[in-house]
Amino acid sequence: MTILIKNGRILNPSENMDKEMDIYVQDGVIQERAENIQKNADKVIDAKGCYVMPGLIDLHVHFRDPGLTYKEDIETGSRAAAKGGFTTVCCMPNTKPVVDSVETVKYIVDKSKEVGLTNVLPVGAVTKQMAGREITDVEKLKEAGICAISEDGKSVMNSGVYRKAMKEAARLNLPVMAHCEDINLVEGGVINLGDKSEELGVKGISNAVEDVIAMRDIMLARETGATLHLCHCSTKDSVEMVKQAKAEGIKVTAEVCPHHFSMCTDDITGNDSNFKMNPPLRRREDMETLIEGLRDDVMDVISTDHAPHSAEEKARDLEHAPFGIVGLETSVALTLTNLVKTGYITPLQMAAKMSYNPAKVLGIDKGTLNEGAIADITIINPDKEYSIDVNTFVSKGKNTPFDGYKVFGEVECTILGGKAVYEKDNW
Repeated sequence: MTILIKNGRILNPSENMDKEMDIYVQDGVIQERAENIQKNADKVIDAKGCYVMPGLIDLHVHFRDPGLTYKEDIETGSRAAAKGGFTTVCCMPNTKPVVDSVETVKYIVDKSKEVGLTNVLPVGAVTKQMAGREITDVEKLKEAGICAISEDGKSVMNSGVYRKAMKEAARLNLPVMAHCEDINLVEGGVINLGDKSEELGVKGISNAVEDVIAMRDIMLARETGATLHLCHCSTKDSVEMVKQAKAEGIKVTAEVCPHHFSMCTDDITGNDSNFKMNPPLRRREDMETLIEGLRDDVMDVISTDHAPHSAEEKARDLEHAPFGIVGLETSVALTLTNLVKTGYITPLQMAAKMSYNPAKVLGIDKGTLNEGAIADITIINPDKEYSIDVNTFVSKGKNTPFDGYKVFGEVECTILGGKAVYEKDNW
């Protein structure tokens, strides 16, 4: 199988390349890049006016499989990923059963290969049954195929247990993906603590809920030498902590989700659980600081925290509905609309934060369009204007506050290992 991509704007952060070129793919590998390739190919794609990026990588998704497949499963999640331009995703371990055994890891690996629409990398649980008491056999889980460990959905509150897991992760050269939430400070909160929580008469979640654990985890990373990745950062102080930790040489990276740089508490329109996510939408000054952190490359990665729920679950009010929104099919558009089109980040920075940097966090040989690289490629029309419509989502989850939101940017084609797994006009 050969593919020739013509006239695209090549964005390749590994070389700091932003240039109009052609790409020739043969047998799943990028064989040639040049300004005007004249070769026959099984498939020719005219990418004029489009960004051609390394296949997007999402470090943070919930496919709910095994055990919660009424919300999402590996097939529907993979379809949503392919449509969203993602060629690799990392699935968090809070499934049923949780990802704490070799058998569960192998189930995810095997099923995702069978589906074949995106690379699905399981993330292993830090503790058995995610109970926070005894660490998993991290070495065996790594051998089975995990890419990192995390207790995402909550934090390991026992610092001694967490430190032990961090030491083991450091020994095995596995990243630790941290959900920073001091459960003892949540106190039943459902949205950010402030004027909006008072207006709606619901309990609020303070910034300290995140910040206390973020600081703890950074300190433990410094002590253990672990590679720490802070998930879904939402506060002003989290950006400052990451900046300081990097200045000290601590091995820490951080992600921001599109909903946290696109909305703040001012945008919550009422008692609508589509605005309920964890961590919550914060104050405008937090949102603006997150954007500055992305602009200044303090914050390394854009991840979705794709968290689908059933319509029935999300039909409940703020107090009773589960936390979470979907993100795989809106991430490209929200990033282009709110960061690139506004001039906060460049298209090359977008490619870095959505592909090259995530690959570096994982330590995998992806995120590049170099000759000889595996042909994971995403083609995006940055100027396509439309309104987000949940009725077009292929994810089982439709839970998003962005329904009807006007955006720019649409994925035209997603190529996985030299095969076009998504084409907008043939889907």
